[in-house]
Amino acid sequence: MATDIVTDLFEEHRPVLTGVAYRMLGRIADAEDVVQEAWLRWSADERADVREPRGYLVRITTRLAIDRLRHVRSRREAYVGPWLPEPIATDFGPAVPDTAERALLAESVSFAALVVLESLSPLERAVFVLREAFGFPYAEIAATLEKSEAAVRQLAGRARKHVDERKHRYDVDPAECRALTERFLAAAAGGDMEGLLSLLAPDVRLVGDSGGKAKAPLRVMQSADKVGRFLFAVSQEPIPDVDFRFVELNGAPALLVLSGGKPDSVLQMEVLDGRIQCVYIIRNPDKLVALASLGTV
Repeated sequence: MATDIVTDLFEEHRPVLTGVAYRMLGRIADAEDVVQEAWLRWSADERADVREPRGYLVRITTRLAIDRLRHVRSRREAYVGPWLPEPIATDFGPAVPDTAERALLAESVSFAALVVLESLSPLERAVFVLREAFGFPYAEIAATLEKSEAAVRQLAGRARKHVDERKHRYDVDPAECRALTERFLAAAAGGDMEGLLSLLAPDVRLVGDSGGKAKAPLRVMQSADKVGRFLFAVSQEPIPDVDFRFVELNGAPALLVLSGGKPDSVLQMEVLDGRIQCVYIIRNPDKLVALASLGTV
């Protein structure tokens, strides 16, 4: 197979490979490393015998991601405070015109979904990602994992049951999420504690990810009073040369807070029945590097 064809085929399927790797690992650098290794393996030999390049490349990428996930588990266990996935800008573009398919892709990459996937075994996570996010047939997943189709169906059933039991249900209307985020920002900036509390559900949760490298809660906070008072106090602390940008991250509206044009933090909210049910705050600077370009838009 000619070199330019080998390259073109890989680049054609790179978005899918990156999507699989990111959903498996929750970190952009890890996903990019896996995709790069897949490229090295793909380009090392002639591939004239490969009838379905997409399936072949997904197979390589998935296996590499499983190996990487097993190695990073110890790093996750030693993480300081709650762990959240690295935020990623999402734009599924005209290649995904169907509303239902867009919703599925957005849901599969959401903070809530990726946090739950962290509790699955690597094999369960691979089956769930390939089946639920990308719709691969069980037979193809079985070939990828070198398992029987019956075993893959069992893994899929366990993974789906686990996710259903632990995943919170929220509205996914981007307009409503953005509107509530804007109201939250206005209340916080205006010192309106009562207005801020009115936006929060009674059992609202706040999950802050700093990795011990910035100021953020080291435990999940819960209740409107605790979360509201914390957010109000934080909003009163001055941030040098502050600016705010509304962006789409992980399939949903998010607030990017900039300091001197550089990412300082990301805030995203999950909404149900017009109230904020969960607040995610990412302040680990290592997880904000990829968002630097959004500050220049």
